[in-house]
Amino acid sequence: MRQFLYCLILALSLLTRVRATPTEYTAQPGPFAVSSIEQLWLDDGRHREVPVKIFYPKQVPGKDPVVFPVIIFSHGLGGSRDGYGYLGSHWASYGYISVHVQHHGSDKEVMHTMRPLKALREAAAVPANAINRPLDIRFAIDHLTALNTDAAFLLHGQLDLSRIGVAGHSFGAFTTMAIAGAHFPVLGDDAHNLDPRVKAAIAMSTPTTQDNDTAFEDVKIPVFHMTGTKDESPKALSSASPDPIVGNTKAAERLRPFLHTKHAPAYLLVFEDGDHMVFSGRLTESRASDKDFQARVLSGSTAFWDAWLKEDKDARQWLDDGGFLSDVGKLGTFELTRPQ
Repeated sequence: MRQFLYCLILALSLLTRVRATPTEYTAQPGPFAVSSIEQLWLDDGRHREVPVKIFYPKQVPGKDPVVFPVIIFSHGLGGSRDGYGYLGSHWASYGYISVHVQHHGSDKEVMHTMRPLKALREAAAVPANAINRPLDIRFAIDHLTALNTDAAFLLHGQLDLSRIGVAGHSFGAFTTMAIAGAHFPVLGDDAHNLDPRVKAAIAMSTPTTQDNDTAFEDVKIPVFHMTGTKDESPKALSSASPDPIVGNTKAAERLRPFLHTKHAPAYLLVFEDGDHMVFSGRLTESRASDKDFQARVLSGSTAFWDAWLKEDKDARQWLDDGGFLSDVGKLGTFELTRPQ
């Protein structure tokens, strides 16, 4: 009898441990009040202006200043530093400084013509626009490093530059993956785009025709891939080229970076019936499902940053052991792979 009771108590104890979960992640804002600033930086080496918008957590008056990890965000084709604000403000509310970079040549300025869709297609096909994007990210990290020691900079001394993440959508995901170590034909064979200062990445709707391991052989940081079962390239960007930079990517092809990452943890979120505009928001009226999808983008991405930039074990457990999968529910699928 005594042995039976002991086994029963042990089983209940183990069950309790299994059911015990870390703090749940949701789409609700975090503990920090958030503000933002806009700046125009100049990369003297390329004679190139780099506009940025920085979302940051406000320091609590009367308490010792906090140092925050940094996220660099890269917009999609035709976007700007003002886009994806729902991400920047949310991440900042959880203790991150989110720097949204605007890429000249593939930003909203391209559409200020009589034929904006034609201008977008042409901008997507210009190799220089693809080449400059990861260089913009590298420059942003360099410039933030300098600003962090500049007393005139509003956030000086508040950036933890040993904990940097990069994220992006569509053309911005291309940019993100290049920084993470992926090889794309338009960028050439050298690996100068890979930036070892970046510790984790989130890539939404990555455009790629690369269906082999070697294209992602040098990706050795954790990457969270997000897409949807209807995440086709917008028809307006379709191209006759067999290997376009951005257009012509089918929904199934967006899984390739995840499937071919062998040397780093990789996560994959696929929204059922989610399309290309889920992550950026729409120019027209939002769809009913967009809010639910974006809520999971917020909860999952924040947990990912906490796990890999703040080394939070509870966040890692929530991602890896079913917490986020339960949160996603019937909205889609979530899976992960670990290094081989």
